[in-house]
Amino acid sequence: MTQEDGEYLVRLARKEIEARLGLTREPDTGNAPEVTETMCGVFVTLNKLEGSGYRLRGCIGYPYPVKDLLTAVRESALNAAFDDPRFPPVSKNEVDSILVEVSVLTPPETIKVEHPQDIPGEVVVGRDGLIISRGYRRGLLLPQVAVEWGWDSEEFLAQCCYKAGLPPDSWLLDGTEVQRFQAIIYSEDSPRGRASRHELS
Repeated sequence: MTQEDGEYLVRLARKEIEARLGLTREPDTGNAPEVTETMCGVFVTLNKLEGSGYRLRGCIGYPYPVKDLLTAVRESALNAAFDDPRFPPVSKNEVDSILVEVSVLTPPETIKVEHPQDIPGEVVVGRDGLIISRGYRRGLLLPQVAVEWGWDSEEFLAQCCYKAGLPPDSWLLDGTEVQRFQAIIYSEDSPRGRASRHELS
């Protein structure tokens, strides 16, 4: 993925949100780059600037490559802005203080080890994201989350279990599936500003 591809995806996500709010026209995707035809998992994250920092304002996407990148980004942007159950819908007066971030995911792979205690050694903070599934419960955390919070791999696993609504040591139990994936991340440097690749390590 090129810098131009990443910038296109971030601009597309923002335009979808602003069009839904009536601030601009629907984005014209007639000249979308070729990469947008690829089937990819993707997440759109919205961070709201507050003072010298920011807080999460929405994050939704597709963990698995079930849609082409163009469709996945458009739908994820709208869902992150208006349908994340943790937050109220984004309003017009917030758009100027929100940073848009797009994470394009590699297909998740199941971590296979002889003993569950060896799983943390297979998780690299700053590279891997996690999906933990047990029964009907599933939690996902993007790679950048562990870096932002300063977690080691064991804490990352525990927090992903919490995200799934499971006890923190559930990753050690038979019947729990732990998957890892990587992400190419592009985020706005400032609201409506240039989008840069976000390097985690």
